[in-house]
Amino acid sequence: MILFDMNTHEARTVEVATTGIPGLDKILHGGLPRNRLYLVAGNSGTGKTTLALQFLLAGRQQGEQGLYVTLSETREELFAVARSHGWSLDGITIYDLAVPTDLLPEDGQYTLYHPSEVELGETTKAIFEEVERVQPRRVVFDSLSEMRLLARDSLRYRRQILAFKQFFIGRQSTVLLLDDHTSQESDRQLESLAHGVLLLERQTPGYGGIRRHLNVIKLRGVNYTGGKHDFKIDTGGIILFPRLVASNHYTPFVREAVSSGVANLDKLVGDGLSTGTANLIMGPAGTGKSSIAAQYVLAAAQHGEKSAIFVFDESVSIFLHRAAGLGIDIAHQVESGQCLIRQIDPAELSPGEFSDIVCKAVEEFGAKLVVIDSLNGYNQAMPEENFLTAHMHEMLGYLNQQGVLTLVILAQQGIIGSHMTTPVDMSYLADTVLLLRYFENQGRIHKAISVIKKRTGYHEEAIRELRLTSTGVQVGEKLDEFQGILTGVPQYRGQQHRLLDSSDGKTTEQNQD
Repeated sequence: MILFDMNTHEARTVEVATTGIPGLDKILHGGLPRNRLYLVAGNSGTGKTTLALQFLLAGRQQGEQGLYVTLSETREELFAVARSHGWSLDGITIYDLAVPTDLLPEDGQYTLYHPSEVELGETTKAIFEEVERVQPRRVVFDSLSEMRLLARDSLRYRRQILAFKQFFIGRQSTVLLLDDHTSQESDRQLESLAHGVLLLERQTPGYGGIRRHLNVIKLRGVNYTGGKHDFKIDTGGIILFPRLVASNHYTPFVREAVSSGVANLDKLVGDGLSTGTANLIMGPAGTGKSSIAAQYVLAAAQHGEKSAIFVFDESVSIFLHRAAGLGIDIAHQVESGQCLIRQIDPAELSPGEFSDIVCKAVEEFGAKLVVIDSLNGYNQAMPEENFLTAHMHEMLGYLNQQGVLTLVILAQQGIIGSHMTTPVDMSYLADTVLLLRYFENQGRIHKAISVIKKRTGYHEEAIRELRLTSTGVQVGEKLDEFQGILTGVPQYRGQQHRLLDSSDGKTTEQNQD
């Protein structure tokens, strides 16, 4: 790792220890600077032990000796954690201070000092002696709550932590101190003494799976990526999803117009939507928002471009079935490798994990068109609306800088009329906004489509009729002889108008009453 010293204005190289968690190494810009003491804090169940074991296993892969000193978990409990992830702890020394004497191995590898029966100084001395014997490059101490109880007062505890820090200076060891936050909130002794602090958090929402976050509170001398990063614990360990920062992912591309394959729709939006833009398709339920997105996916496949569809509100099979009913064979595109479709369960998936899935669809699958269907379902994965807005800002910014055409679907509340509400206002983030509406005419329900915003380029200000048929999406002529279409009950002002026929998309004459 290369760092820039603000005092000397010179670049210097710092050797880092990889953590064994790719996402964590990414936000740390390579790993933890070596030969320093770090605090890993969090309540019970946040994943501290799992992170510590992955840290030691990463060192073993590089031929480094690891030492796990435990006062809180027994050797059997550590091995059980390792087995649950399919790991072997061979080659890692376990220094167990929590087991009874009759469980001590005959070879003497594990030494017994029960924290309730010895003085703090004797315990510390025994740990130092074991470190001198093993000469580890990586050390984990689990946990400091036991040390805090032995110290009894904050002054003695601070002196003991200082003794730890001084002892490891010059011994070429990178040390993780695990703390379970059992002390008072005002106890910040460790944070001030440690070279870096990693905070692990665990939240249980009102409904859905557990959400976990990692926050790098501090890391001296490293320009790390701050903020909360989502992670999950799966078989194989911690998987961390770095917070998406759009400005870090710019890729040069050429802006091009993307056709929908429907001539009148392309005319409406100004000869097609542009690559590197985010486009919002909004309207009440059933107006054809997903169908328009499917039409763009079909057109992209016909031009050899790959698409990725993320479905929140319905199953993949229903989405494919509805598209097939319009003559849009998305299933074939999936089978041929032109389209990737994923059903997203917002109750089980964190926002960070969803961002990771989208990034992989773009960078690994090669998607040039991304459909998010819908923002209403995506909203359920967010704790609050402000968080959703900030997250979508980074997501859309990333996709735009990758030259991706993004279609975001948003269902409005209400069926007909001009007073419709949206669960969240995302229109200001979109480059183009397509508005769909129902309107009534002579006892029949029709659909209308218009463009109410486009940041760059020309677009029609007219309202056109939209109809979904077995042969695909049909967009009719301009409804320039109707007034009040967006209210749902328009008035006809012309002598004669041609509307799309309900059966096959052909036009029929509309006579004034």
